[in-house]
Amino acid sequence: MIPADRLWLLAAALIVDAAIGDPDLVWRRLTHPAAMIGALVGRLDRLLNRDTAPPWRRRLSGALAVAVVVTVAATVGLGLEIIFAAIPYGIVGTVIVTAVLLAGRSLYDHVAAVAAAFAYGLSGARVAVARIVGRDPGSLDEARICRAAIESAAENFSDGVVAPALWFALLGLPGLLAYKAINTADSMTGHLTPRHADFGWAAARLDDLINLPASRIAATLIALAAPLAGGEVLRSLKIMAADAGKLRSPNAGWPEAAMAAALGVALAGPRRYAGIIVDDPFLNAGGRRNAAPADIRRALRVYLGAWAMLSVIVVVLAVLLGL
Repeated sequence: MIPADRLWLLAAALIVDAAIGDPDLVWRRLTHPAAMIGALVGRLDRLLNRDTAPPWRRRLSGALAVAVVVTVAATVGLGLEIIFAAIPYGIVGTVIVTAVLLAGRSLYDHVAAVAAAFAYGLSGARVAVARIVGRDPGSLDEARICRAAIESAAENFSDGVVAPALWFALLGLPGLLAYKAINTADSMTGHLTPRHADFGWAAARLDDLINLPASRIAATLIALAAPLAGGEVLRSLKIMAADAGKLRSPNAGWPEAAMAAALGVALAGPRRYAGIIVDDPFLNAGGRRNAAPADIRRALRVYLGAWAMLSVIVVVLAVLLGL
């Protein structure tokens, strides 16, 4: 049973994240926890990922690296919980740490920046979208930039908001930090480059597993928020169910398909990452492919609606579990 008190802390963290986000003034002076996790992943990658090792050994080394990172992160989370429980007003520390590890406001700001960057031309929009997606920006025209930004809003609503909120609700700070460790390891080593195809295998598979529930929850919330962009809830749910399994990722297709249907656009399709073409099918293939900056802003309305519904659900559950 999830403690009601933990859900109230999560609700407070969601509000703090929405109000403040990740202020540059703070993180220019301090190291963000995600950056600390990334530094550890990078160090283990350099230490354990040997180019001359056979594939099985590189997979084993990658699994060891993930185990180390997750163990360190969960231990830090447990230590923080013990400290916060022992000091006056320690709940404030829990709320702050949780809010820092939620990426709701940061994601909104970065996606909105892509729409705003079109005022400065295509090159400015390419620079802005390169901050949130890994595909080659030089190959992107206006429609592809807009689709990339919309896909990022949908997928990262799951990875950056719903999933960390869920794992905090279930397991507290140890669960939240362990989730961020796995997600960071996957983002750094889980791609199919020659260096990481084997070493990053464990991180990628584990990230797929722990994001299974959150991706379905996020997609449903996006579908329920479809009317905020002129879409239909039932159509979004229908397209989500039909198209979610079309991508190679077992998770990304769920929120992206729901968002595609909500906006009436086609998302995904063939994309280029570091010179490698990923030939995925389109989601909501009958939708428009010429997405525009206005569609990014519509996607952000859906995003805010889904985020608000998540917050309301957390509060309602806190009330019900506290009775």
